[in-house]
Amino acid sequence: MPKRGILLVNLGSPTSTSIRDVGRYLGEFLMDPYVIDSPWLIRKIVVSGFILPFRPKRTAHAYERIWEPSGSPLLRHSRELRDALMQRVPLPIELAMRYGEPNIGDAVRRLVDAGVGEIVLVPLYPHHADSTRTTTIVAVREAAARLGSNVSVSVIPPFHSDPGYLDALTASIRGVMPGDSQLLLFSYHGLPERHITSADPTRNHCLKSPDCCDKPSPAHATCYRHQVFATSRGVATRLGLTSEQWRVSFQSRLGRLPWLTPYTDQVIDRLPTEGVTRLTVVCPAFVADNLETLEEIGLTGRERFLAAGGEHFTLVPCLNADPAWVDVLATWCSTPESTRGSAARAS
Repeated sequence: MPKRGILLVNLGSPTSTSIRDVGRYLGEFLMDPYVIDSPWLIRKIVVSGFILPFRPKRTAHAYERIWEPSGSPLLRHSRELRDALMQRVPLPIELAMRYGEPNIGDAVRRLVDAGVGEIVLVPLYPHHADSTRTTTIVAVREAAARLGSNVSVSVIPPFHSDPGYLDALTASIRGVMPGDSQLLLFSYHGLPERHITSADPTRNHCLKSPDCCDKPSPAHATCYRHQVFATSRGVATRLGLTSEQWRVSFQSRLGRLPWLTPYTDQVIDRLPTEGVTRLTVVCPAFVADNLETLEEIGLTGRERFLAAGGEHFTLVPCLNADPAWVDVLATWCSTPESTRGSAARAS
């Protein structure tokens, strides 16, 4: 058996809150064809002409609200997760970001230099999306190929319905959700509807009917929308919630294309008018706290909810380096490839 090494990859963040660094990060992110799936010239015109002249300043201000003395919260939490995993798994372990630093190429090189023959890639995204998992897998395999080595890359599959992951997520919610909370809102990072339909291998299932996510289909293996509902139902069942006590919404939309609905900001604005004044929000699309959880939901979302008449707002932290989550990761990373795969089971 070749010597195995572990590569954890998260999405990334800028190196500082300066408008220049934020603009550089956004440019790298948005020019990825898996993020904006248009031809290069159109993508370049949109990103350089309509997004980068304006968005970096606004995004830099948002980062300033959550930036820590040590830098990016996402990077700190990801490093702490790596360090905790290193205490559990006696294998070389590296951390990289799909965009920004630490970069994938350097991390892969360090593993190869350590004598690794099989890289176990752990994309730190529970649900399949081309803009997260696919682009990460492609980038890691390209980095390994550029080294000209014989190292192989095996990939931990989407873990949206893995029992260990769901148990850890449920326990984290139970630990902070007030007993008098009226609603648990599962807020997931949004995707353009076009990303959902383009990932459908059948080309005739996703978004073709209101209940498409409830109908068995091979499309569910790559359907982000189906998988986020699977996560939400799995957690709600574990918490003993009725259908009236939880909802799903989608945040962080960009541009004018149709995105998955309902939109989190609109749901938060509307809930107090429906009698929900004590709200708990969890963001299971992320395993480490970042701009979208800390600023978009924890600060701006809270402000919107209270301004609309809400009384109490609770944000559930991401799993970060929670010991139960580290245990789950350690189990996956310690399992030989031939027997690995429980996380691939879709509900």
